[in-house]
Amino acid sequence: MPNDNAHKPPPAADDIAPKSTPLRWLWKFNHGLDIVKGLSLVTVLSSLAVGYFQYLNAYQEKVGSQAKEDMAAATTTFTEISHAFSELQALQQTLYSDFTRAIREKSDASDKSLESKNALAISERYEKARIALRESIDVLTRKAEIYIDWASNTYRDPADKHNVGDDPLSRQVLRDYAFDCSDKYNFPAFGNVHAEDEAPIKEIADNEYCAIAEKRGVDDKTKPRDAFIRICAGPQDKTAKRIYWYSAKHHVLTMHYCFEATHNRLAAARQWASRSERDVAKEREIVEREKEINAQLDDLAGRVSAFSGLALHQMERIRVKYRPVGFLCSVPLVRNIPSINCFPIRTASLTH
Repeated sequence: MPNDNAHKPPPAADDIAPKSTPLRWLWKFNHGLDIVKGLSLVTVLSSLAVGYFQYLNAYQEKVGSQAKEDMAAATTTFTEISHAFSELQALQQTLYSDFTRAIREKSDASDKSLESKNALAISERYEKARIALRESIDVLTRKAEIYIDWASNTYRDPADKHNVGDDPLSRQVLRDYAFDCSDKYNFPAFGNVHAEDEAPIKEIADNEYCAIAEKRGVDDKTKPRDAFIRICAGPQDKTAKRIYWYSAKHHVLTMHYCFEATHNRLAAARQWASRSERDVAKEREIVEREKEINAQLDDLAGRVSAFSGLALHQMERIRVKYRPVGFLCSVPLVRNIPSINCFPIRTASLTH
């Protein structure tokens, strides 16, 4: 009798695989190893290299996309804040200038004088712009913090633990501590990157600072990391509050506070410009203090300029944060060395 088995085709792989799920998985794993053994070492290494560089390319594309987003957000935030404050400062200064000129030339009572016509037009723009800023100041403050301060901080890891409200400075704090905008100690300063390291100065704790007679400011001997001031509500205060001049958020807060202080001081000029009931005594007072008020207006313009300078500086830091990496960052294992700084985008798990 002929052997029927000789004419049967060999069983398919699926037919000889175990039916049990755990055994079937083990069989497939061994079967895969047999296939790998059949490949040359060069083929395996080539496949690994191709996979690695595909991953690296995808990562760099992610970094480039994040860089564009961060720069676009920082640019938009800088433009929005700078425009709002620059416009208000210019309108405020022009309004006061027209007022003092009209008083000196005794044309303040004439509605047909050039100063009066200009002042009325400026007054309407000024009041609308101020109301708009009041409505958006809190949002602008947070935008400065998120899109300029956080985005430019190379060492900030979003996955680290952060308390909500770690930064205590606010508009209320500036008001409660009676921040003096005219005090040169309170004017923005950024220190000197070339300052020499001297003998360390004894650090004074914030809860002891307000009781000392000598206050520390920022000068050419100050390193940028120490470019901050401390403000006190009084000598008996338990804790001083810090204002960091490398914080865009702190600039926005102090600019707005100082703008409002000047706005309140110019109430008599605003009443004249808007054709409201006038306070002659107050008008005479702010005219007599013209030099002092002009200096206050110039200081406000200087604060706006300081914010612009800082914002541009921090935007450059964003460029550095995402600048193209070198050859070493393409070498496996070597690119994982922290000091080489090949990973601008961190992918740690979020913790609380």
